[in-house]
Amino acid sequence: MTGIAQWFPTGWEHFLIGGLFIGLGVSVLFWLTGLIGGISTAYSAVWSLISRHPFFQHEKFISTRNWRLMYGLGLIMGAVVFTYTLGHGEGFVTKVPLWQLFAGGIIGGFGARMGGGCTSGHGICGVGSGQLPSILAVLIFLCTAIVTAHMVRALGGF
Repeated sequence: MTGIAQWFPTGWEHFLIGGLFIGLGVSVLFWLTGLIGGISTAYSAVWSLISRHPFFQHEKFISTRNWRLMYGLGLIMGAVVFTYTLGHGEGFVTKVPLWQLFAGGIIGGFGARMGGGCTSGHGICGVGSGQLPSILAVLIFLCTAIVTAHMVRALGGF
């Protein structure tokens, strides 16, 4: 048990519960509508409101804009509700300035769209349905994250 505590100092149970709820949520979405619950297309749906660039005005983004925006808003509201109810009311705690969080979100969303999807779409929905491109994408995501984390640690980043 000490090995688990080393990797999960705040416990692992809430990660398991969160994962079960995420899996249940995307399963219900797919079961009821046939839609895949990735979030990177919601990024493009938001941009379709702001930008008139032809990429963002693609029918796929325009026709699914409403449910994707509600899906993204639901993710945000779910985090807020959890934080202020079950999360002990501490709020969001980070030392990262708000502008950097915003810039990181824009850059990350752009990269996810450029890469053809995000970790939620590929990792939860694609792997869950046995899609080979998604399985390969998740392996690439994980390898990149592991290498990046080791590089940042070696450079004294954390």
